[in-house]
Amino acid sequence: MLILLPPSEGKAAPPRRGRVVDPQALSFPELTAQRLAVLDRLAAVSARDDALAVLGVGASLAAEVERNTRLRRVPVRPASALYTGVLYAALDWDSLPPGAKRRAASRLIVISALWGALRPGDAVPPYRLSMSVPLPGIGPLHSAWRPHLSPVLDAVARQAGVILDCRSEAYAKAWTPRGEAAGRTAAVRVWRDGPHGRTVVSHLAKHTRGLIARDILVHGIRARTVPDLAAALSSRWDVEPVEPVRAHQSWTLDVLAH
Repeated sequence: MLILLPPSEGKAAPPRRGRVVDPQALSFPELTAQRLAVLDRLAAVSARDDALAVLGVGASLAAEVERNTRLRRVPVRPASALYTGVLYAALDWDSLPPGAKRRAASRLIVISALWGALRPGDAVPPYRLSMSVPLPGIGPLHSAWRPHLSPVLDAVARQAGVILDCRSEAYAKAWTPRGEAAGRTAAVRVWRDGPHGRTVVSHLAKHTRGLIARDILVHGIRARTVPDLAAALSSRWDVEPVEPVRAHQSWTLDVLAH
């Protein structure tokens, strides 16, 4: 299986000291040139007077934007410890059993606006950049990353079973499984029952996706088809696979959150 995660806006502060990022040591070395191009442009843009407006953030994040100007010198954390958002709190990396962490090393991929794609053990500094930003000198980041991510992740997808897509829309645009791999892909859609019926939820969806990813890793779930994955999760979740209308399109995994 393969589990695609978005990053989170929330990130752990860098250690006071330690090694700095080595872009060539990260997973998927084919992405190194594009990583360096985005890194250098982000540093230049973050030094501008209008940096906050260009990056689409408020004044409260000025220190994080300033840190973008010196990311090559900022101590790093592994991606598994870097992201601190709702999804990652639910995944709760530190409490995963050793076997689950070993599975995560090959099954989890985080799609990043700065680094393209990361494995849990890849060590990078905290940064402030969203995939929805049109970065001057680079352009819309999802479009800029797509030609670089496609050959790399297409190759990974060919070797995977089910591809569980837990990404938000902006990050999903950077790479989409195609052809036969799309037929093994399921985006997680989370519903909630309320006084006015069943509705799709957003914030709670992040939490639910993190819990589902954790379940898959902890229980060692392997699936070759989306219905197989739904069946494996059904003892713990109210889940229903929604078949695509056309061949070579992705499935949807509808999950009822409690």
